Amino acid sequence: MKVKMILPALTEAQSPFFRHIKYSLFPPLGLASLAGYLSADDDVEIQDEHVERLTLDDNPDLVVIETYVTNAFRAYEIADHYRLRGAYVCLGGLHTTSLPSEAAPHADSIFLGPGEDTWPKFLADFREGTPKPVYQSVTRSLMDTPPVRRDLIKRHKYLCPNTIVVSRGCPHRCDFCYKEDFFKGGKSYYTQPVDKALAAIEQLPGRHLFFLDDHLFGHRQFATSLFDGMKGMGRLWQAAGTVHSILQPGLLEKAVESGLRSLFVGFETLSDSNLETVGKFHNLHENYERAVKRCRDLGVMINASFVFGMDYDDLSVFGRTVDWAVQNGIETSTFHVLTPYPGTRLYDRMKKQGRILTEDWNQYDTRHAVYKPTKMDALELEAGYQQAYKDFYSWSGIWKAAMTKPEYKTQLRHLAYTAGWKKFETLWAAVVRSGQLPKMIPLLEATLAGFGLFRNPKPSQRTAPVLAAAADKKPALSI
Repeated sequence: MKVKMILPALTEAQSPFFRHIKYSLFPPLGLASLAGYLSADDDVEIQDEHVERLTLDDNPDLVVIETYVTNAFRAYEIADHYRLRGAYVCLGGLHTTSLPSEAAPHADSIFLGPGEDTWPKFLADFREGTPKPVYQSVTRSLMDTPPVRRDLIKRHKYLCPNTIVVSRGCPHRCDFCYKEDFFKGGKSYYTQPVDKALAAIEQLPGRHLFFLDDHLFGHRQFATSLFDGMKGMGRLWQAAGTVHSILQPGLLEKAVESGLRSLFVGFETLSDSNLETVGKFHNLHENYERAVKRCRDLGVMINASFVFGMDYDDLSVFGRTVDWAVQNGIETSTFHVLTPYPGTRLYDRMKKQGRILTEDWNQYDTRHAVYKPTKMDALELEAGYQQAYKDFYSWSGIWKAAMTKPEYKTQLRHLAYTAGWKKFETLWAAVVRSGQLPKMIPLLEATLAGFGLFRNPKPSQRTAPVLAAAADKKPALSI
């Protein structure tokens, strides 16, 4: 059987919002995970439209397409194209789960929720000639999942090819979270067995890892065991966590000892009133400054997430948020316009209030105001969001934030990491187009490792050759 798996582009390459480096960070791990359930005799290909031009003149037997809100229309276009060519088309992912009635006319089968239970069931049905039109996930477990088909990932096209997911979902329920609807009908947070997760990490080449888990720290016992098991591997890794998890005694220390160097943290807003309106209760009354200081003292850089346009935000929110981030020495910030994704409680509430301005899903990219804010208009919200990015990533903002660090090494790391991420777009685009992205991986590793306050764990025998290759300034990853 010939199988084609496709991730349509979330943003068109011609869009002013397309950043070559941003869309060349991570491979489509979800599709590679589903590919693990296929037979060894199947002819399988994964195409990611962010990093390659799709070939649409082939004739696969089965086409599998992953949908998000901003690639939904493109996904439907591709799905319709392959159905006309006689292929059996499957649609799944966040948007398909949120709006199954919209997706169903474009597919032969749709998948609602995660695929650990539904995908193997479909494959059995498909081979028997009795596939169903809808597969709804209910039973969820990562106990018996097959290895990810990393051989199908075009590693040379990504800066962070060593992505990994060892848990699913999140234990919290925020009204604006796009993934809340994805896990309805079953567990909303579950983890791999620790031994299985560690074995998967062992198989990854090089030093750098990027955990794409929504909340790697969401189960303290699991996270503690994972970090203990990773000690001595010589890894450098990045992940996402909450303010609450950072403030948990001992947990962040264990993470750092196992190689944590950068953490995505959803601060979202500096207003407790806003936190209450969107149901982000686990951030309520937490000391943001203390969380930042803990990360700083342990040598962990922060990528802070902030959302603009909540009900208590007025025009002063943009400057206040940027000032706070700069004064607290945040290395990188990701700003968003509040977006009421279909299927979320936020969307349902705004729909009832008559505040939704458009259902053009291409606009639901956290850059556009698709609803009526309460204390400003939509154009002011978009303009303030854009200005926040300009101010935070101005040379002045980068310098001021770096100078909050106590030592020149951490100041240098801040300057290298922040400026390297945001101030050299033309250079990054040239590197991506020329196929030289793998040569940047040792530079990323050096930035993460070179100025940390914790020395890297002594490498075990199994990782010593990899570390030696990095020391020789050669790419340490198998391409």
